[in-house]
Amino acid sequence: MKLTDVLNYDLVQFGFSAADKKEALDKLTSMLVEKNIIASKENFLNALLAREAQSTTGVGENVAIPHAKSADFNKAMIVYAKSDEGVEWESFDGQPAKHIFMICAPDGGADEHLKALASLSQALMDADVKAGLDKATTKADVEKVFSDFVAKTAAPKEEKTAAPSGEKPYIIAVTACPTGIAHTFMAAEKIKETAKAMGLDVKVETNGQIGVENKLTKEDIERAAGIIVAADKKVEVARFDGRPTIMTKVADGINKPEELIQTILDGKAPIYKHDGAVDASEDSSANESIGRRAYKHLMEGVSNMLPFVVAGGILIALSFIWGINSFDPKDPSYNKVAEVLFYFGKISFSMMLPILAGFIGRSIADRPGFIVGMIGGILADPSILGLKSDLLAYTPSGFLGALVAGFLAGGIIQVLKIAFSWMPRSLDGIKPIFLFPILGSLIMGLLMIFLINAPMASVMEGLKHFIESLNGSGKFILGFVVAAMMAIDMGGPINKAAYVTGTALLTSAGSAGSDVMAAVMIGGMVPPLAIAISATINKNIWPKAQRSGALVNYVMGLAFITEGAIPFAASNPARVIPPLFISSGIAGALSMTFGIVSKAPHGGIFAVFANAVSNQLMYLLALVIGAVLGALLLIASLSFGKKIVK
Repeated sequence: MKLTDVLNYDLVQFGFSAADKKEALDKLTSMLVEKNIIASKENFLNALLAREAQSTTGVGENVAIPHAKSADFNKAMIVYAKSDEGVEWESFDGQPAKHIFMICAPDGGADEHLKALASLSQALMDADVKAGLDKATTKADVEKVFSDFVAKTAAPKEEKTAAPSGEKPYIIAVTACPTGIAHTFMAAEKIKETAKAMGLDVKVETNGQIGVENKLTKEDIERAAGIIVAADKKVEVARFDGRPTIMTKVADGINKPEELIQTILDGKAPIYKHDGAVDASEDSSANESIGRRAYKHLMEGVSNMLPFVVAGGILIALSFIWGINSFDPKDPSYNKVAEVLFYFGKISFSMMLPILAGFIGRSIADRPGFIVGMIGGILADPSILGLKSDLLAYTPSGFLGALVAGFLAGGIIQVLKIAFSWMPRSLDGIKPIFLFPILGSLIMGLLMIFLINAPMASVMEGLKHFIESLNGSGKFILGFVVAAMMAIDMGGPINKAAYVTGTALLTSAGSAGSDVMAAVMIGGMVPPLAIAISATINKNIWPKAQRSGALVNYVMGLAFITEGAIPFAASNPARVIPPLFISSGIAGALSMTFGIVSKAPHGGIFAVFANAVSNQLMYLLALVIGAVLGALLLIASLSFGKKIVK
């Protein structure tokens, strides 16, 4: 897909004015609503402002490229607005933005879309494009500027790109920004353009939305006079160990390429020493709040844990088809296939705690944190590996213990770094592969056995006893709360908190199953089903582009994939989310009131048919009530207010 295919010339605006970038983005998103391109500006506007909060999209030279991804769009588009006076955009060079290119990217957009968006960054580095835009007074002028650029860049080049000659200094770089759409490629173009103007050979690796392109090889790294890492997110830097390397933000790659390159040529670039840590230059979270960073570390652990939970849970659930104890050779219902499924499922499920703790530790302290976290996760429940000893004869702390172990692993490694900072730099290489893993594992083991497990186990037991003591209205309220949480942000932190709680209680309950897990699962099934049913009853409440996707949610909902509802909730959150969390809450409350338990952490309807859920008929009844109620509430909400489709 070409750049000219995503530029929407019908929406080009001249004489655009705004007091600041917030007002400018508000005006542009309002225009999209007026043109019936999106249903509501709130979701996309918030996404644009969130991107601006990370770092300004004012890239200098009177250009701003605000950009964000949103489920509001089915395909990528670029909206251009030209301001004669300019809009204050907090640009890198302090100049107002006269040329505003708003990139509207779809969630999960195809690679060809993203490549076309990347080419905008390259176009704006072209002198002819800049001059053409300055002179443009009509939409036809703008179209000609970019058509000429596409034709020029698509034409066969007279000279092939030469390999590094060996006669010129060779500079290499890596660029990356949080969204990987605009700044990544603008920095790459600026560095290449400047290096060539300085008579140097250059190669730039981009870490964008379409993945790593133009990847640096081992030969590139060995041959280079120095390396520039202009990145606002984590990139692979261990490969630069021992090489002159400048770690900086992506904005400097756009704004200060000559200064960065000259620092390397003058031999002033520091020698990079990789000790296995993630430092501020690698991770854009350096300036984030402690709470936000803790949440990101937790989600790193949870996201890596979930595939093990899902695979293990479904395999175990499938083994129940032949009977709840059909995996046991001593049971009359024994079946070899059931035993194999149960065995493989237990292996996968048993990895939940080590993986959770390991990846939280890795997120905080890279590879040393991973091994120490894994040890802590195992010690949260040593029985998962069949470990037995008098020293390990304690009540497992389970999920909470593993959670604490993950953060503790990161802390242990950070303390060890400080403790061994006196060692000469020549011995830095032995720290992450020898000292930190050995000492970290020893410290983790002692802390888990003598300090962490007992109190965390008490908390888990207390929570379990509290839930077991509930009855009547208490059960109803608890079921409503955990199920409604699944539908509020559908895959976000509230959803994950509910799911993690259900999984933790299921793990603690063992073969008895958990009523909270059953309520959580039904709460996650209702939103997609409610959307599918609402589209079946009254398809006109959803935009044409979403109607076929709405029907796919029958499958998504039955499979307990709540994320199928996200695009529909994002299109009009104020009218869509309340009906969903109310109906999910009712379904969860009914599930708890009926005393239904689930022995599987996932599976949806498959878990029901595999006898992993008790009282299947009442569970299905609660599911139908919740889904139909949600559909009716959606129809009422979207029909008796301002409709999404006029």
